[in-house]
Amino acid sequence: MAKSILFVESGPASADTVDDYNRWHNEVHVPEMLELDGFVSARRWQDGDNFITLYEIDADVETAKATLKAFFASGTMSKPVGVRTEPPAVMRYLSLIHEATA
Repeated sequence: MAKSILFVESGPASADTVDDYNRWHNEVHVPEMLELDGFVSARRWQDGDNFITLYEIDADVETAKATLKAFFASGTMSKPVGVRTEPPAVMRYLSLIHEATA
């Protein structure tokens, strides 16, 4: 069971970069994120020009933040391709408070 999620909202820099943006996300970025300790799954959605990625994490928010911060600092993260910088991506961590299943 995931203990937290990372919500990321971003978009392509332009209509011309949508394919590059999606290719980078699907083939490079998501796989490298899923190599991080605790990051167990990712799902992506589209709403017009905005794209949402939800990462399920088997760690508390503070541990997940520290893991991602260390990854950024290591310099091994791939350089974004075709990603809009204005406005910048929105990143929000959310803690699981209740889970119900059918």
